[in-house]
Amino acid sequence: MELRQLQYFVKVARKQHVTQAAEELHVAQSAVSRQIHQLEEELGLQLFMQKGRNLQLTPVGKLFLHRVEELLTGLEKAVGEIKEFLDPELGEICLGFPHSLGISLIPSVVAEFRKDHPNVKFRLKMGTFSSLIRDVVRGDVDMAFISPFPENNDQVVGEIVLTEELFAILPSNHVLADYQSIRLEQLRNESFVLFSENYSLRSIVWEACRKAGFSPIIGFEGEETDTIRGLVAAGMGVSLLPEMALVEISPLMPVKVRVTEPHVTRTIGFIRKSGQKLPIVAEMFQQFLLDYFHLR
Repeated sequence: MELRQLQYFVKVARKQHVTQAAEELHVAQSAVSRQIHQLEEELGLQLFMQKGRNLQLTPVGKLFLHRVEELLTGLEKAVGEIKEFLDPELGEICLGFPHSLGISLIPSVVAEFRKDHPNVKFRLKMGTFSSLIRDVVRGDVDMAFISPFPENNDQVVGEIVLTEELFAILPSNHVLADYQSIRLEQLRNESFVLFSENYSLRSIVWEACRKAGFSPIIGFEGEETDTIRGLVAAGMGVSLLPEMALVEISPLMPVKVRVTEPHVTRTIGFIRKSGQKLPIVAEMFQQFLLDYFHLR
């Protein structure tokens, strides 16, 4: 069994088509078909079955794919660790983060780190609160920025780096748009534009409304800060967004107003897997973050 056979097998399994797999691998279709056939002969079983013009994994093929992907991921990680050991400056950092931090914080932090480490590569992965924790625990990312910081999760450890204020955002023609500050209770009869249920900002806004004595009326839901901000600016409702999500200037911007009762904030931190040593290059990045946010 050769490494090439396994790589071709994974590519065909993902594309479900030999021709498309061959195009991405930059090899002849016949070469891919031959390697798959040889692999099946060596294993003594059928990995694929024809379904129309596409190929579909057999039940045993699905099991084999899972194991092969684990094997190739481990091999890739081992090669990366050796390269980092020889020269950490040529390493790669796998970093997770939520969408709301991708507007300014993540680009700023990465750019500042690369001033002194220009050859370090970053592989970035966006996710929700729960998926970021899962990615860190599984080892899919070395570390992740997250909000709110998970205070009571034994699977991850890390540091809180910021506490950020959330502002009410309103259409420019809203009756409260000219106010310097408002009580959240003043929005109890408004239609809210909120994140969908798997996003942590939704629960933060919901809890703030509960403290103000009401449950928000949900008019629209979205999955990106740009969407929330744009819908509010277009007059589709009101919402609360962190200050970081309001720095980008676009043709259609809502008005931001400070909320005084209750004062709404979120914690931002970075996490890594408990009890596991970071790769050398990721450890370098963690030490940089501690200095960057003045945590030591």
